[in-house]
Amino acid sequence: MNVMYMINLFREVYNLMNLHELLLKNRSYRKFHQEETIRTEELLGMVEATRIAPSPANKQPLKYVLVNRSEASDMLFPLLNWAAYLKDWEGPVEGERPSAYIVMLGDRSVSAFIDWDYGIALQTILLSAVEMGFGGCAIASCNKDKIRQLFNIDEKFEVAAVVALGKPKEVVVIDDVKDGDIIYWRDENEVHHVPKRLLSDLIIGILE
Repeated sequence: MNVMYMINLFREVYNLMNLHELLLKNRSYRKFHQEETIRTEELLGMVEATRIAPSPANKQPLKYVLVNRSEASDMLFPLLNWAAYLKDWEGPVEGERPSAYIVMLGDRSVSAFIDWDYGIALQTILLSAVEMGFGGCAIASCNKDKIRQLFNIDEKFEVAAVVALGKPKEVVVIDDVKDGDIIYWRDENEVHHVPKRLLSDLIIGILE
Protein backbone atom coordinates (compact mmCIF):
# COMPACT_ATOMS: atom_id res chain seq x y z
CA MET A 1 0.00 0.00 0.00
CA ASN A 2 1.39 3.43 -0.95
CA VAL A 3 1.23 6.52 1.25
CA MET A 4 -1.48 8.31 -0.75
CA TYR A 5 -3.71 5.26 -0.63
CA MET A 6 -3.39 5.17 3.16
CA ILE A 7 -4.14 8.91 3.44
CA ASN A 8 -7.28 8.54 1.31
CA LEU A 9 -8.34 5.52 3.33
CA PHE A 10 -8.01 7.45 6.58
CA ARG A 11 -10.05 10.29 5.05
CA GLU A 12 -12.83 7.82 4.20
CA VAL A 13 -12.97 6.53 7.78
CA TYR A 14 -12.38 9.92 9.42
CA ASN A 15 -15.61 9.63 11.39
CA LEU A 16 -14.28 6.48 13.05
CA MET A 17 -11.25 8.28 14.47
CA ASN A 18 -13.28 9.41 17.48
CA LEU A 19 -13.71 5.75 18.39
CA HIS A 20 -9.95 5.27 18.03
CA GLU A 21 -9.37 8.14 20.44
CA LEU A 22 -11.82 6.64 22.92
CA LEU A 23 -10.02 3.31 22.70
CA LEU A 24 -6.67 4.97 23.37
CA LYS A 25 -8.08 6.70 26.45
CA ASN A 26 -9.84 3.58 27.64
CA ARG A 27 -7.15 2.18 29.91
CA SER A 28 -7.48 0.19 33.14
CA TYR A 29 -7.28 3.02 35.67
CA ARG A 30 -6.63 2.13 39.30
CA LYS A 31 -6.23 5.59 40.90
CA PHE A 32 -9.03 8.16 40.92
CA HIS A 33 -9.99 11.60 42.19
CA GLN A 34 -12.26 10.12 44.82
CA GLU A 35 -13.97 13.45 45.52
CA GLU A 36 -15.26 13.61 41.91
CA THR A 37 -18.70 12.02 42.15
CA ILE A 38 -20.51 10.03 39.48
CA ARG A 39 -24.25 10.65 39.45
CA THR A 40 -26.78 7.84 39.27
CA GLU A 41 -27.96 9.25 35.94
CA GLU A 42 -24.46 8.80 34.53
CA LEU A 43 -24.28 5.19 35.73
CA LEU A 44 -27.68 4.58 34.16
CA GLY A 45 -26.34 6.03 30.91
CA MET A 46 -23.48 3.51 30.93
CA VAL A 47 -25.90 0.62 31.44
CA GLU A 48 -28.24 2.04 28.78
CA ALA A 49 -25.34 1.72 26.34
CA THR A 50 -25.09 -2.00 27.16
CA ARG A 51 -28.86 -2.37 26.72
CA ILE A 52 -28.66 -1.38 23.06
CA ALA A 53 -25.37 -3.22 22.42
CA PRO A 54 -25.28 -6.60 20.64
CA SER A 55 -26.13 -9.76 22.61
CA PRO A 56 -25.59 -13.27 21.16
CA ALA A 57 -28.97 -14.61 20.00
CA ASN A 58 -30.40 -11.43 21.56
CA LYS A 59 -30.75 -13.31 24.87
CA GLN A 60 -29.76 -10.28 27.04
CA PRO A 61 -28.84 -12.28 30.17
CA LEU A 62 -27.09 -9.53 32.17
CA LYS A 63 -28.22 -7.54 35.19
CA TYR A 64 -26.47 -4.79 37.18
CA VAL A 65 -26.13 -3.32 40.65
CA LEU A 66 -25.21 0.39 40.68
CA VAL A 67 -23.17 1.72 43.59
CA ASN A 68 -22.36 5.38 44.25
CA ARG A 69 -23.18 5.73 47.94
CA SER A 70 -20.07 6.13 50.06
CA GLU A 71 -21.18 3.59 52.68
CA ALA A 72 -21.76 0.83 50.12
CA SER A 73 -18.55 1.78 48.27
CA ASP A 74 -16.56 1.49 51.49
CA MET A 75 -17.92 -2.01 52.07
CA LEU A 76 -17.31 -3.11 48.48
CA PHE A 77 -13.76 -1.80 48.15
CA PRO A 78 -11.97 -4.38 50.38
CA LEU A 79 -13.63 -7.22 48.44
CA LEU A 80 -11.70 -6.31 45.27
CA ASN A 81 -8.23 -7.39 44.11
CA TRP A 82 -6.50 -4.65 42.18
CA ALA A 83 -3.35 -5.45 40.19
CA ALA A 84 -1.91 -8.96 40.03
CA TYR A 85 1.35 -7.86 38.40
CA LEU A 86 2.04 -5.09 40.94
CA LYS A 87 3.05 -7.36 43.81
CA ASP A 88 3.92 -4.58 46.29
CA TRP A 89 0.79 -2.50 45.69
CA GLU A 90 -2.37 -3.23 47.66
CA GLY A 91 -4.67 -0.95 45.70
CA PRO A 92 -5.64 2.72 45.75
CA VAL A 93 -5.38 4.54 49.06
CA GLU A 94 -8.13 6.62 50.63
CA GLY A 95 -8.64 9.70 48.43
CA GLU A 96 -7.68 7.75 45.28
CA ARG A 97 -10.41 5.13 45.37
CA PRO A 98 -13.29 4.80 42.89
CA SER A 99 -16.28 7.10 43.12
CA ALA A 100 -18.73 4.46 41.91
CA TYR A 101 -19.06 0.86 40.85
CA ILE A 102 -21.17 -1.24 38.52
CA VAL A 103 -21.54 -4.87 39.61
CA MET A 104 -22.21 -7.10 36.59
CA LEU A 105 -24.40 -10.17 37.05
CA GLY A 106 -25.35 -12.93 34.64
CA ASP A 107 -28.02 -15.59 34.34
CA ARG A 108 -26.59 -18.67 32.60
CA SER A 109 -30.05 -20.22 32.39
CA VAL A 110 -30.89 -17.52 29.86
CA SER A 111 -27.87 -17.87 27.55
CA ALA A 112 -25.19 -20.44 26.75
CA PHE A 113 -23.01 -17.66 25.32
CA ILE A 114 -23.01 -15.40 28.36
CA ASP A 115 -19.23 -14.89 28.32
CA TRP A 116 -19.61 -13.03 25.03
CA ASP A 117 -22.16 -10.76 26.67
CA TYR A 118 -19.75 -10.06 29.53
CA GLY A 119 -17.00 -8.94 27.17
CA ILE A 120 -19.27 -6.76 25.05
CA ALA A 121 -20.89 -5.14 28.09
CA LEU A 122 -17.61 -4.47 29.93
CA GLN A 123 -16.09 -2.73 26.92
CA THR A 124 -19.30 -0.79 26.35
CA ILE A 125 -19.42 0.45 29.95
CA LEU A 126 -15.78 1.49 29.95
CA LEU A 127 -16.01 3.32 26.62
CA SER A 128 -19.15 5.10 27.82
CA ALA A 129 -17.31 6.13 30.99
CA VAL A 130 -14.43 7.58 28.96
CA GLU A 131 -16.87 9.47 26.75
CA MET A 132 -18.33 11.06 29.92
CA GLY A 133 -14.88 12.12 31.14
CA PHE A 134 -14.38 9.23 33.54
CA GLY A 135 -12.38 6.03 33.45
CA GLY A 136 -12.58 2.62 34.97
CA CYS A 137 -11.18 -0.81 35.61
CA ALA A 138 -12.97 -4.12 35.09
CA ILE A 139 -12.24 -6.40 38.04
CA ALA A 140 -13.10 -10.11 37.91
CA SER A 141 -10.76 -11.03 40.76
CA CYS A 142 -12.95 -10.32 43.78
CA ASN A 143 -14.72 -12.01 46.67
CA LYS A 144 -17.89 -12.88 44.82
CA ASP A 145 -19.55 -14.69 47.71
CA LYS A 146 -19.24 -11.66 49.99
CA ILE A 147 -20.38 -9.34 47.20
CA ARG A 148 -23.46 -11.52 46.82
CA GLN A 149 -24.14 -11.22 50.55
CA LEU A 150 -23.45 -7.48 50.63
CA PHE A 151 -26.04 -6.67 47.98
CA ASN A 152 -28.42 -9.57 48.70
CA ILE A 153 -28.05 -10.91 45.15
CA ASP A 154 -30.33 -13.77 44.15
CA GLU A 155 -28.58 -17.15 43.74
CA LYS A 156 -29.78 -17.42 40.14
CA PHE A 157 -27.34 -14.67 39.18
CA GLU A 158 -23.60 -15.22 39.07
CA VAL A 159 -21.35 -12.32 40.04
CA ALA A 160 -19.23 -11.84 36.94
CA ALA A 161 -17.21 -8.68 37.54
CA VAL A 162 -17.12 -5.28 39.18
CA VAL A 163 -16.38 -2.14 37.15
CA ALA A 164 -14.64 0.46 39.32
CA LEU A 165 -15.28 3.99 38.04
CA GLY A 166 -14.06 7.50 38.68
CA LYS A 167 -12.09 10.46 37.40
CA PRO A 168 -8.62 9.04 36.59
CA LYS A 169 -5.74 10.25 38.75
CA GLU A 170 -2.91 8.48 36.97
CA VAL A 171 -1.20 8.45 33.61
CA VAL A 172 -1.40 5.19 31.68
CA VAL A 173 0.67 4.79 28.51
CA ILE A 174 0.97 2.08 25.88
CA ASP A 175 4.37 0.59 25.08
CA ASP A 176 5.38 -1.92 22.42
CA VAL A 177 5.95 -5.42 23.74
CA LYS A 178 9.65 -6.26 24.02
CA ASP A 179 10.94 -9.82 24.17
CA GLY A 180 7.41 -11.10 24.59
CA ASP A 181 6.95 -9.40 27.99
CA ILE A 182 3.32 -8.28 28.42
CA ILE A 183 3.49 -7.50 32.16
CA TYR A 184 2.34 -3.95 33.00
CA TRP A 185 4.53 -1.89 35.34
CA ARG A 186 5.01 1.54 36.93
CA ASP A 187 8.07 3.72 36.59
CA GLU A 188 9.70 6.01 39.16
CA ASN A 189 7.19 8.76 38.29
CA GLU A 190 4.22 6.42 38.90
CA VAL A 191 3.39 6.36 35.18
CA HIS A 192 1.61 3.08 34.44
CA HIS A 193 3.05 1.27 31.37
CA VAL A 194 1.03 -1.32 29.45
CA PRO A 195 2.92 -3.32 26.78
CA LYS A 196 0.86 -4.13 23.70
CA ARG A 197 1.79 -6.52 20.91
CA LEU A 198 2.61 -4.98 17.53
CA LEU A 199 0.03 -4.99 14.76
CA SER A 200 2.47 -7.08 12.72
CA ASP A 201 2.35 -9.72 15.46
CA LEU A 202 -1.43 -9.98 15.19
CA ILE A 203 -1.88 -10.28 11.42
CA ILE A 204 -1.09 -13.74 10.08
CA GLY A 205 -2.33 -13.12 6.55
CA ILE A 206 -3.58 -10.43 4.15
CA LEU A 207 -5.52 -11.51 1.08
CA GLU A 208 -5.73 -8.67 -1.43
